[in-house]
Amino acid sequence: MNIVSLSVCQQVPPLVNFQTALAMEPFFRHPPKDKAVVILGATGTGKSRLAIDLATSFPPAEIVNSDKMQVYRGLDITTNKVTEEECRGVQHHLLGIADPNSNFTAVDFTRHASSAIDSIVRRDRLPIIAGGSNSYIEALIEDDAAFRLKYECFFLWVDVSLPVLDSFLSKRVDRMIKAGQVDEVRQFFDPAGDYTTGIRRAIGVPEFDEFLRTEATADEGTKKRLLEAAIAKIKANNCSLARRQIQKIHRLYNMWKRNAYRLDATEVFTKSGDDAEELWETHVLAKSQRIVRKFLHNDGPMVPPASAMSSVPLYPQAKQVAMATASH
Repeated sequence: MNIVSLSVCQQVPPLVNFQTALAMEPFFRHPPKDKAVVILGATGTGKSRLAIDLATSFPPAEIVNSDKMQVYRGLDITTNKVTEEECRGVQHHLLGIADPNSNFTAVDFTRHASSAIDSIVRRDRLPIIAGGSNSYIEALIEDDAAFRLKYECFFLWVDVSLPVLDSFLSKRVDRMIKAGQVDEVRQFFDPAGDYTTGIRRAIGVPEFDEFLRTEATADEGTKKRLLEAAIAKIKANNCSLARRQIQKIHRLYNMWKRNAYRLDATEVFTKSGDDAEELWETHVLAKSQRIVRKFLHNDGPMVPPASAMSSVPLYPQAKQVAMATASH
């Protein structure tokens, strides 16, 4: 019988001992990611205002627009672009940059937004992404692997109950009409224009088509009727848009909820004047500031237990959206 040498059975020492491995471990860790804040919400819920409030709270910060209509030049009233005064000196990117007749796609947005965010971070500033086009945000964060490797995002969702939001959107249309929306769209009107591409897709443009086509020849009664019908359609379309946006936000929230926080701003929209301002400061802005501060400084969990997140249940709102959409 052949005798196997015991040396063959001896354990081969590791190439790197345990202490050396521990010392080398940091070299195998991924570098920390840069951070970005993303503000979600249906049309009219105050996303732009919150973005600017946070940008002035955490200077230096800059805002990247993710609204697919505000990215086009022109129709500032119709697309509800922030004014220079409302910007309060905060630099905005991707606002009014695209040709109004072009088709600025989610791929285009991802390319331009990534470039803008990279530029903001290189200058040691905080990027805040805000806008109502959730397909743009999803394309940037879910479809762009390079972006995910570089950035960690935290999501703030500004939510308002549908009945209250519907009332606000109706009043907002009235304010836009008073501010000169009809004249703005009239100057942009093209009888041969295509309402399926570019800025002409924006709510508040195609609804005026029949009125603008006939106003030169129609009597006053007919013009009044067509104008009122156009305004009513704009209001209905804004409410329908809000429902579609909320449905998509619920889906995205479920994907990103470990790094997301829902802010219930309903009570703010039921008040006016100083009362509304005070509620915005305490119910929306102050909470957002605390959460973003923790996110930026890794100071404990950003998202509190679900029971502390909001006095308004999350999933009944989703059911409310589905029912309202079905009946709309």
